[in-house]
Amino acid sequence: MKNKIFLYLFVFAALIVLYQFISTGNFEKAVNEDIGDLKKEVTELKDSLQQSQLKILDIQYFSLENNDDALAYYDHLNLKNPARYIEDKLLETNEKKGNNPLVPYEGMENDFKINKIKILNHKWILADFSDGKYWGDLVIKYELKDDLGVDFTLMDHLLYARSN
Repeated sequence: MKNKIFLYLFVFAALIVLYQFISTGNFEKAVNEDIGDLKKEVTELKDSLQQSQLKILDIQYFSLENNDDALAYYDHLNLKNPARYIEDKLLETNEKKGNNPLVPYEGMENDFKINKIKILNHKWILADFSDGKYWGDLVIKYELKDDLGVDFTLMDHLLYARSN
């Protein structure tokens, strides 16, 4: 009887060890598959991030902030951020009552005001304007003077047709 109990205990212990061995092997396979999937996802995300960074660099090519030659025109003015200064001066034209004087259209819903600004270099600006319902684009030539005054000259404009 004693021998049978030891035999049963030995068989039971052997079954437990066998179960642990098999479940550990399955767990290891699952973990390795998850690690492989995560490594593949990390590689894809790194590629996506690199492509996004290249797109950003491409978009920023025409930008005053990234154009050292254009920024050299303003070195003697000791402006910390010339692009921000010019944007602020352009947005000040919105403060006048009525339409912005640089927008050659009369507002249909409200007054036309400049919304977005992209300073291309030391001479040109692209701007977006809207009255809340209608919108368009402007190409503006500017000159930043030594007394920190800015002259804006409208070069071209476009009002988009509203499609309903």
